[in-house]
Amino acid sequence: MSIDHILERARNGERLSVDDAIKLYESDEVEKMGEVANEKMKKWHPEPKTSFVIGRNVNYTNLCDTYCRFCAFYRPPNAEDGYVLDDDVIFQKIQETKDVNGTEILMQGGTNPNLPFSYYTNLLREIKKRFDITMHSFSPAEIYKMVEVSGLSLEQVLTELHEAGLDSVPGGGAEILDNRTRRRISRLKGTWEEWIECMKMVKKVGMHGTATMVIGFGETYEERALHLQRVRDAQDDADCFLAFISWTFQPENTNMKGEKVTPRDYLKNLAISRIFLDNIANFQSSWVTMGPETGKKSLSYGCNDFGSTMMEENVVSAAGATYKVDTNLIIRLIREAGKIPVQRDTKYNTIHEFAEGEVVEKDFVMQN
Repeated sequence: MSIDHILERARNGERLSVDDAIKLYESDEVEKMGEVANEKMKKWHPEPKTSFVIGRNVNYTNLCDTYCRFCAFYRPPNAEDGYVLDDDVIFQKIQETKDVNGTEILMQGGTNPNLPFSYYTNLLREIKKRFDITMHSFSPAEIYKMVEVSGLSLEQVLTELHEAGLDSVPGGGAEILDNRTRRRISRLKGTWEEWIECMKMVKKVGMHGTATMVIGFGETYEERALHLQRVRDAQDDADCFLAFISWTFQPENTNMKGEKVTPRDYLKNLAISRIFLDNIANFQSSWVTMGPETGKKSLSYGCNDFGSTMMEENVVSAAGATYKVDTNLIIRLIREAGKIPVQRDTKYNTIHEFAEGEVVEKDFVMQN
């Protein structure tokens, strides 16, 4: 069945329905979808620029009592090979990020039941005393663990984190926002309603977040479409998302079997998401899981942003699926896609536009 009429309606500014999205997922006309997604991206970003942020993932603990079947990073609470990083190690990692003109720290870990809420607020205060850097940190699952250990409300926890130095919240842990899949892959992680509630509350207390999506868990096309509907509804209600990022489940070294999603199916999901989510300005490429070449291609399938340089990454790489990319390679890939590379901050403000042939002098070697 042709999808032309659906794409034409999208071109004319009509909102797609869940049924429309399902029909797009059923189609193999990926290039047509990519063309429309690229048009949608250009309405938000008419200039041929692709942004990226220089940042670092700091995985402060791997101890976790959520036990997601798809995670190869976590260790059970009190495991011998579990860890909580010393504050001084975290400070050193942040200093190394600053040394290469980095502006963002994405601090994430397991849901560690042994850490009191004061651990997070004290750490944020100490970081802000020492560094002028954006803390884009703690996913909803971690925040709900803080609610549990503190006895405070979700609003109180987010307010205190913000006052201590948290600037924005990454939307990790969304996976698929449908409880059928969530119960199957991560029974203890919480419902899709709780994830949405957290991200709306992030905005209410004065911050923004990002929305994410992970495909390849054996979810249905309907569940993917419902995920997009729920993200779009939350954005309508609260304007809580600065960006949308999708990637693919990496089955290596995990307790879940699954087929790796192909680059073509990743690009299809990306295009459908850009067409459907008409109220989110920024879409990030997922070169970390898909590789630099697919990352480059994603810039013509709806992405306007290459994400973070990610000086350090431990969670996805534990599943054997991290591609290593330094800042100058990102700049080169963006140019090869016919775009102008732009360094941005977490809120998508331009920090520096790179002239033709210009590279960064201070670069880094990615660490695990």
